[in-house]
Amino acid sequence: MDIEVLGSLAVREHGISIAPTAPKPRQVLALLALNADHVVPVSTLIEELWDENPPRSARTTMQTYILQLRDLIGEALLRGGDEQAKAKDILVTLPGGYRLQTRGGTIDYQELERRAGAGYRAMDAEDYAGAAKKLRDALALWTGTALADVQAGSQITLEVSRLEETRLCALDQRIEADLRLGHHRGLLSELTVLVKKYPMHESLHGQFMLALYRSGRRGEALNIYQHLRTTLVRELGLEPSAALGKLQRSILMAHPDVGVTTGPESGSGRLVARVG
Repeated sequence: MDIEVLGSLAVREHGISIAPTAPKPRQVLALLALNADHVVPVSTLIEELWDENPPRSARTTMQTYILQLRDLIGEALLRGGDEQAKAKDILVTLPGGYRLQTRGGTIDYQELERRAGAGYRAMDAEDYAGAAKKLRDALALWTGTALADVQAGSQITLEVSRLEETRLCALDQRIEADLRLGHHRGLLSELTVLVKKYPMHESLHGQFMLALYRSGRRGEALNIYQHLRTTLVRELGLEPSAALGKLQRSILMAHPDVGVTTGPESGSGRLVARVG
């Protein structure tokens, strides 16, 4: 079974889609896909579908959705010529929950983590060209907002947020690798869009400041800092981090070797500045 969630939901058995069009069964499949090869408790599925107000028939209705999914799996197995496998052995009922078995298929979010991890290791080894390539390969798995075509309850919303954080971490490090390679001018357009999309993400703002400064646009780099500071104070009552303040002062003094270092954890929006 092949699973894609980094964009529209796609779940295929023998290359044949098993994703239903009805919102609720599709929602169930999406949550099972996000936890592929792991048990999803019935209580978690019910919370996803009905939050804190499930109907009295919630468990019975859930079983109906599971049967609908098994029908789709069974049809895909039949069309794929797989006479040995049974739908109930792929969407398995276990004490307290259900598990979707991939049987060695591909899962895009696991591949994302694998590629991003390789990129982080390349960064640690100071192989910036290799890191940039590996992280681009990881980010290329995204085709849009995760599960954009699935109705999301609390559980799916949480998982989508986690995936978005993973994407932001990989993006942050890919930009850092490009800065290390001296591609600051080529990053300006991308960073212009990103700081508007993430107006309180400190690391992206720091990278934009650095790219602008290295492109001979010191005044604009300082304006980015002031705009971020105004936003943080207004929205959160917080000043920018000490590291970002250090970067701002270095740019203000036109230090010739001003630079920036961020870590894989920088999806939090924090930044560590370096000079020299």
